[in-house]
Amino acid sequence: MNTEPEGVAEAPAAVAFKSMSGAAAIEEAPAFRRIYAEVFAEPPYNETDSDAAEAFERFPKQTRQPGFAAVLARTDAGEPVAMAFGYLVTPENSWWDEVTAAVPPEMSREDGKRTFALAEFAVRRAWRGRGVARRLHRCLLERVGAERVMLFVQQEAESARRAYRSWGYTKVAEARAWGVGDLHDVMILPLH
Repeated sequence: MNTEPEGVAEAPAAVAFKSMSGAAAIEEAPAFRRIYAEVFAEPPYNETDSDAAEAFERFPKQTRQPGFAAVLARTDAGEPVAMAFGYLVTPENSWWDEVTAAVPPEMSREDGKRTFALAEFAVRRAWRGRGVARRLHRCLLERVGAERVMLFVQQEAESARRAYRSWGYTKVAEARAWGVGDLHDVMILPLH
């Protein structure tokens, strides 16, 4: 997840934020993938075109998850500049299975309504430092009816971790996504 540093100016009026459900997100999949591929090719992620293709093979299934919500930001000219999406955590798709050490049962209890998993969040480099990330995050949270938001952020992604902390997220555990790869912070933002 790639964001921008805290303490930035508001985004220019030339950026529009569109909230959408799963069906609309599928129609916009090329824009989501373009942003993802560009942002996550940067360090510390260093993802390849193959990684982006694999990530977007999962996208249709993700859009069908309970509580799926997405936001896509575009310029007035239609250029995609930022995206975010996620869905509710159910007992069957629990992200808690990825943590490296056990967490208290009251932390990991999922009922399909309690936790919104922020699966992806990305802002293209040319649009960072303009408040786009903060507005994108706020717009997505307007659609979330859960008690809290959960995300994984790569530990080497310091600017993203700093932004999430400034928005109120707290680290509660560490995880390896899909049980392999780089260590991630598991962060939670209470909503109620």
